[in-house]
Amino acid sequence: MMHSSRYELSDAYHGEMPKVPDPIVSIDEDVLPMLLDIRAREDDGDDLGLVISISGVGDGVFTYGTAFMRVDSALDTDLIYDNGSLPVIVSEADVANLQGARLAKSQNLLKPGLAIQNPNTPSPAIKAGMVQGDLTGTVAENVIKVINEAINPSIASHGGRAELVAVEESTAYVRLGGGCVGCGMASVTLSQGIESTIVNLVPEIEKVVDVTDHAQGENPYYEQAKK
Repeated sequence: MMHSSRYELSDAYHGEMPKVPDPIVSIDEDVLPMLLDIRAREDDGDDLGLVISISGVGDGVFTYGTAFMRVDSALDTDLIYDNGSLPVIVSEADVANLQGARLAKSQNLLKPGLAIQNPNTPSPAIKAGMVQGDLTGTVAENVIKVINEAINPSIASHGGRAELVAVEESTAYVRLGGGCVGCGMASVTLSQGIESTIVNLVPEIEKVVDVTDHAQGENPYYEQAKK
């Protein structure tokens, strides 16, 4: 996972290292000496910091990139902080999704090395307990109540929203809007959050189908799941 390659950035960071009350990504005590040893093998090791970044999404979780880079080559918008004598560099765009993560030794015997343990996920967690009162209406009314009170407040933090299009027998058809349109994580949000929440709270519903035209989103993909 660790590489001693560099990022070549056009804008240089020339200020003092910002101080943060808590590290964005913490580094386990038994990992830090390993990183310092790798850095020391570089000719300019004392000038290098560790870049930790989110490189994408795979299997419903974030994937990561790490590299050593000269601290004075970081962008002005990057957050740089000291983590046990090792400067850590995090892009401003990744701060929210890396907050509270830790760099540790991998617990996967098939993939030894280092791994990032991150409490954040690409898909928002939906809190079923936000639904107020009993679900005593029709099946469609109950689904709408669950969407309005539990699902939409949860996915709003990711810029998304959902609406019920129709209920046919035991299937609810929903359309996603906002940031969910064209998002590659939409299918994960649907299966792991929206569908499970509706099915658990409205027992008459056994399946939820996404009828969104994701080809119209900013990151379009096509999913054959149209009504």
